[in-house]
Amino acid sequence: MDTTVHLVDRGTMEIDLNYPLEGAVTATASDPNPDCVRAEGPVFNLVVDHPAGTILWDTGSHPDAGDGHWPAETYDAFTHHDAHEHPLPDALDDAGFALDDIDYVVQSHLHLDHAGGLHNFAGTDVSVFVHEQELKHAYFAAATGTDGAYIRADFDYDLAWEPLYGDGGLLFEGLEWLHLPGHTPGLVGLLVEDGTADGDDLLVIGDEAYNALNYEAEHPMGRDLLHSRLDWEASLRRCKDLQRRRDAVVVYGHDPEQVASLPELL
Repeated sequence: MDTTVHLVDRGTMEIDLNYPLEGAVTATASDPNPDCVRAEGPVFNLVVDHPAGTILWDTGSHPDAGDGHWPAETYDAFTHHDAHEHPLPDALDDAGFALDDIDYVVQSHLHLDHAGGLHNFAGTDVSVFVHEQELKHAYFAAATGTDGAYIRADFDYDLAWEPLYGDGGLLFEGLEWLHLPGHTPGLVGLLVEDGTADGDDLLVIGDEAYNALNYEAEHPMGRDLLHSRLDWEASLRRCKDLQRRRDAVVVYGHDPEQVASLPELL
């Protein structure tokens, strides 16, 4: 099947290292006041060019993230300093696609650095796939202020929602989605058959693993990035089992070294 996957660069976000890596900087008796560390992580989307249509994986940060779209306190912690330089239409154009080429959107989840481009599809018939648990939780979290990573203005539009139910299923031939709760209640991953340049399957797990250490060393993310530690651990086992059975290449959510090498893999 003639399916290709393309990287869409959306810039770089900077956060405290203790968010993606639990206890990365820890006070000890010998070093009671260690320096805090801010780490950069790429924000990116993927375009899956499939015989059934052109599918966009995630929509990145809103271009006005640093200009009031994100609350000041949130932006101070999660600083996407160049979001305005990588709006979705321009980023797609750089990758060889136009906004009008997109037939379907798959939202891994609705956090602010993943759902901020949904406004581009408001009022259109472009189907937006998202897990039903994620959609419910996002509205609840935004309305109650219980999770600042959800910005209601990112997803509260007239969108052609296509809720996903259960643990996984077939989107199109050779393209499966998986429910991977833990980071959020409704995080989903994507398995693309023959999705690499070498013909290997591509397992996109997004923020199930912020970076390689979360996956390869099973080093958990910090508490603020885990809705449920137990669910995260179960989802990690599921991903690793699928990787072994399919000999798949696993793509993480924000790993700088991996994202730099993705164009060579895809």
